[in-house]
Amino acid sequence: MKQIPLAFAHDTARSFESFVPGANSMALEHLRALQGSSAPVYLWGPSGCGKTHLLQALAHRVQAQGGQVGWFGAADAAPWPIDESRSLIVFDACDALDAGQQQAAFALFVDASTRGIPVAAAGRVPPVDLPLRDDLRTRLGWGHVLAIQPLSEAESRAALRREADRRGLFLSDDVMDYLLTRFSRDLKHLMDLLDRLDDFALANKRAITVPLLKQMLSQEGAE
Repeated sequence: MKQIPLAFAHDTARSFESFVPGANSMALEHLRALQGSSAPVYLWGPSGCGKTHLLQALAHRVQAQGGQVGWFGAADAAPWPIDESRSLIVFDACDALDAGQQQAAFALFVDASTRGIPVAAAGRVPPVDLPLRDDLRTRLGWGHVLAIQPLSEAESRAALRREADRRGLFLSDDVMDYLLTRFSRDLKHLMDLLDRLDDFALANKRAITVPLLKQMLSQEGAE
């Protein structure tokens, strides 16, 4: 478990404003409107579709308003302590929780429900298909369940272009085509590639081109 800092050092752009909704406008607006005592919300969809981005955006907003957030996931060893000062509980990667983490999540869920603290969670499958204990699976499914759809190729292109513009980078159509035709359109993966490409271009003091991208991938052993 970690108390989330106000700014995620590795991903400061994960806000509601930077989220590219595509077919997920309803989910975006639902999370924007989430208030204390709201029914729990559970987001599901394949890896890289934006679930964690939305959860982090929600956490940032709560913290910007002075609230505390408890963020829990499969990488956090149980037990998970209850803290009455929290204003939001988040469970990420619910489909990967082990038995001890499930027990800890259930206890936190019950405490949050008793005190009217909103709970937001995410996993790769809908609640009914989660490999979890029945009482936890039922609680994750009794609120708002929102399917998050992956972006189309055009939407992924727009998201990459917007992030490149935010960083002051120029990505030619050739570079964009290379990224989108040779790699998964999983936005998390594409943004990670952009991070590495930005760093590589700065280190080599060169403009971002397809040859530079190939050089980076070759040095990484990815091609």
